Amino acid sequence: MKTLVVIQARMGSSRLPGKVMLPVAGRPLLQRMVEQVAAARSRFELTVAATTDPADDPIGALCAAIGVPCFRGHPTDLLDRHARAAALAGADVVVKIPSDCPLIDPDIIDRVLSFFHRSEGSYDYVSNLHPASYPDGNDVEVMTMAALDLASREARRPLEREHTTPILWDNPHRFRIGNVAWESGLDLSMSHRFTVDYREDYDFVKAVYEALWTPQNPTLRLGAVLDLLAARPEIMAINARYAGVNWYRHHLGELRTVSARETRAPGDIA
Repeated sequence: MKTLVVIQARMGSSRLPGKVMLPVAGRPLLQRMVEQVAAARSRFELTVAATTDPADDPIGALCAAIGVPCFRGHPTDLLDRHARAAALAGADVVVKIPSDCPLIDPDIIDRVLSFFHRSEGSYDYVSNLHPASYPDGNDVEVMTMAALDLASREARRPLEREHTTPILWDNPHRFRIGNVAWESGLDLSMSHRFTVDYREDYDFVKAVYEALWTPQNPTLRLGAVLDLLAARPEIMAINARYAGVNWYRHHLGELRTVSARETRAPGDIA
């Protein structure tokens, strides 16, 4: 089976415009993100799914410079963008990873993909998000092309089109759903925020890279990041007020399988 990893990226973030091109350890954040994903040992092809908006031309130029395919699709319908990118690549299995996770551990990608492939067709969709346990920003979602196609044809609600996969994981009576929990037994999903959505998130990621990244050791691992945060709590504090904040809070009345315990408003735990 051909596996395609799709990194969704755009310049038009409402909270932090152009975040994917902000510098991290001397390179654009998106390039560091691609490097982390490419360090996984699993066999897959990789593409960046940007939008047709001319503002995303720098993403296309970066992808050309670093030798990564770039698909340009619908600006707001991410479900359509993923489905078209996957169809163009002839994928059998599609992995969705957002571009705002530049600290994603390649080993976690391997673990989720290994679970999916070992299950020998037992699941339509597998992630490490439902329920989540890893620090926010280690998001891996794997689905069959058949499931993605069906989702693209049938999804009607705006949240399903914008967020790509809710029609799958929020309908466990229709789709075979699997989840990979952190083998440590810990749950840091609401307390540790490694994703980039706000300026403080970028400052946090930049500080982590400045502390850990070297040309000799270019791949960051979860254990090393957690050790750094334990030793330097001032880095952990940079974006602490956004810990647990995610898009779920805007749709709690529409989602069947997400509760208020899985999201917070900015500043709730500051």
